[in-house]
Amino acid sequence: MAATAVAATEPALAARAQQLAAELSLPWHAQPDLDSDQVSQYLLCTADGLALQQTGRRRPGPVRADFVSGAVAHRRQYGGGKGQLIAKACGIKGSLRPTIADLTAGLGRDAFVLATLGCEVRLFERVPVVHALLADGLARAADSEVADIIARMRLVAGDARDWLRSLPAGQCPQVLHLDPMFPHSDKSAQVKKEMLAFRDLVGADADAAELLALALAAGPCRVVVKRPRKAPAIDGPEPSYRLEGKSGRYDIYALRRLDAQD
Repeated sequence: MAATAVAATEPALAARAQQLAAELSLPWHAQPDLDSDQVSQYLLCTADGLALQQTGRRRPGPVRADFVSGAVAHRRQYGGGKGQLIAKACGIKGSLRPTIADLTAGLGRDAFVLATLGCEVRLFERVPVVHALLADGLARAADSEVADIIARMRLVAGDARDWLRSLPAGQCPQVLHLDPMFPHSDKSAQVKKEMLAFRDLVGADADAAELLALALAAGPCRVVVKRPRKAPAIDGPEPSYRLEGKSGRYDIYALRRLDAQD
């Protein structure tokens, strides 16, 4: 059974779907069969951009990277600005806007919040299908009312561990942000939909402890790890402190002052 295949929702997009299938080394189907028992999910080329759609009778809706509308737009307008937990965890206050690398970018929502607040953010995504979704979302948003925010986001394809190992001394961003996959207990439809779609693609991030160790050794001012509120910390040293919300928390490893002069 093919876990993921590529298809188009209309004939005009078939050539793009074929090209994408070749780039990702995935099978291409002339038409998506959403009731298929041979494919678990499709990466769909649609008129509204790329979408990841599960198959099956009780399939949830499509998953896509969207920085312009929906929940992301609402959070941008009403999410609380510098008062948000992620802003506090990453040290955003006053005029301080640290440089940030999001080592597990996913669909880029956390990075977008940080860029909205004025930070320059480098995003790493190692799963090719997820990277394709994110690149598509960023490209669409670059020609919209949030273009100035998207300009502060730089997407990199590849494993952040390789980048951390090769990073020259003194070149690390001030903050490294990690959000490894975890069996979430959140019951919201949005989380359930994305977790189901990403389960086969991403797995359980069994190398999270290695990523954390490399991040700590790279020389940032702090490493920020996003976790479900009741989840254990990643194996390694104890966090310097924690910030807790209703359903999630941030484990902060503070290594030096963010406003320190290097």
